[in-house]
Amino acid sequence: MPIPYPHWLNPADNTWQLVTATLVGLMSLPGIAVLYGGLVQKKWAVNTMLMVFAGFSLVLIVWVLTGFNQGFGNPIGGGGGTGIAGFFHNLWGKPFQPIVSHFGEQNQAVLPEGTSIPFHFPTATYAYFQFVFAAITPLLFLGSVVSRMKFKAWLLFVPLWIFFVYTVNAFLIWGFGWWAQKGAVDYSGGYVIHLAAGVTGFVAAWVVGPRLRRDRLHGVPNNLPMIAVGAGILWLGWNGFNGGDPFYAGTDAASAVLNTNLCTAAALMTWVFMDMLFLKQRKPTFLGAVNGMIVGLVCITPGAGWVNGYGALLEGLIAAAIVWVAWNYLSKVRPFSRVDDALGVVYTHGIAGLTGGLLVGFFADPGMVEYGCSGSNFTKLSNCKGSFSVTGLFYGGGWHQFNWQLITAVWVICFTGVMTFILLQIVRLITRGLREKDEDLEIGDIAIHDEEAYPEERFAERVGAFEMAGLTVGDPSPPSGMDAP
Repeated sequence: MPIPYPHWLNPADNTWQLVTATLVGLMSLPGIAVLYGGLVQKKWAVNTMLMVFAGFSLVLIVWVLTGFNQGFGNPIGGGGGTGIAGFFHNLWGKPFQPIVSHFGEQNQAVLPEGTSIPFHFPTATYAYFQFVFAAITPLLFLGSVVSRMKFKAWLLFVPLWIFFVYTVNAFLIWGFGWWAQKGAVDYSGGYVIHLAAGVTGFVAAWVVGPRLRRDRLHGVPNNLPMIAVGAGILWLGWNGFNGGDPFYAGTDAASAVLNTNLCTAAALMTWVFMDMLFLKQRKPTFLGAVNGMIVGLVCITPGAGWVNGYGALLEGLIAAAIVWVAWNYLSKVRPFSRVDDALGVVYTHGIAGLTGGLLVGFFADPGMVEYGCSGSNFTKLSNCKGSFSVTGLFYGGGWHQFNWQLITAVWVICFTGVMTFILLQIVRLITRGLREKDEDLEIGDIAIHDEEAYPEERFAERVGAFEMAGLTVGDPSPPSGMDAP
C-alpha cells in the first residue's frame, strides 16, 4: 500500500517550514506592496506595487533555475583550501543547476557540508523557504529608489543582483562558505538581507539620482491605514522569518519567535519615547512607531535564536536609539545628505542590520542552543556531534565572535556596494538610462502604466457610463446604485 511519507520526512518539520515560508512570503505580498504603496505619493502607488510583484516573480524564476544551488549547493571551487585560494574556493555554489526536476524537488534536502541533524523535508520545501528570503531583499531596497527608477531597468537589475550579489553573500555566510567557516553567524539575514539591502539601496539611490524636487519636498504618504496593514503583516510575518531558520519545529524556533517580538516591542517604544522627548514637536507619530518596529525586527534577525530575552530587549533599545539618531542627524551629514534614499532603507535596514550583527558578538548566550544534543534539556545520543550555540563577550566568549562579525560586515558592505555600482552601469547601458523621463515623473502612474491607485470619476466617464446603460444625461430614473450626472 503506498504511503505519503518517505522514511526521512517528518510531517511536523515539513509543515512548519512550509508555514514559515508562507509567512515570509506574505511579508512581501502583500506586506511590502501595501506598506510601500501607502508610504509613497498617490501618483506612485501603482508603480511601487507593480515593482514589488514583478521583483518577487523574477527572483523565483532565477532562484529555481540557478540561484538556489549558487547559494546553497556545492562550492564552485570544490571547497577546502586556505588563504586567498581557499576564499575563492568557498565563495559561491555551482550555478546553472536547476532544481525543477522530480528528483530536484522531492529528494531529501541537504547542505554540501552536511547537517548535525538531517533535514526532515524535501528540497522543494528548503528551496522555497530560502527563495522568500531572497525575494524580499530587492523589495526592501526598492524603497530607496521609488518614484524615479525606470521600470525596465528594475526588471533587469533585480535578477542580475540576485545572481551576482545575493547568492555570493548567502553562500559565504549561510552555505558554509568562507565567513561561516571562520565563525561568523547570521541567524536569519541581518547581513545577507538587511545590511546588503541598505547598502544596495543607498548606492542605487546615488546612481539613479534624486526624485523631482517637488516630490522630495511634498513626499507625503497617501494612505496611513494601508501602511498599518503592511507593517502589521511585516511584524507577524517575521515569526516565520526568524522562527523558521532552525529548520526544525523545536525549542529554538519558539525562542526565536518570542525574542523577535520582544526586541520589536522594545524598539518601537524606544522610538516613540525618543520622538516625544527629543523631537522639536515633542509628539509621538505613527510613522515613527513603524520605523522603530522595523528597526527592532531587523536588529534581532542576526541573533534571534542565540540571544536570550534580556538580550533581545537590550538589542531593541540600543538599535532603536542608534538608528533614531542616524535618521535625525546623520541624514544631514555628507554623504547621506547628498543621497535621496526615499524611504530611509539605509537606516532602518542597513544600520539596524549592522547593529544587530555586531551585538551578537556581545549578547549571544551559549545556553541558547540551536541544535541540542547534550545537557540537562536534551537527550544524550551516542552518535551526537554536540550542540551548536554562540558565545558573546558578555558570556565569556571574548572578542572572537565580535571580530568575525565585524570583518564579515565590512565584506558585505564593500562587496555589495561595488557590485551594485557595476551592475547599475551595465543596466544603464542596456536600458538607455536608469530613470524615467522627467515629464513622466511629473505625472507618475498614469504616464508609466496607464493606471492610478485612486481614480477620480470625471464628468466624461460618468456620461459614458450612462450611455452604456442605455440612459441619457439627466434621466430621472437611473439604475439602483447609479447617480445621475
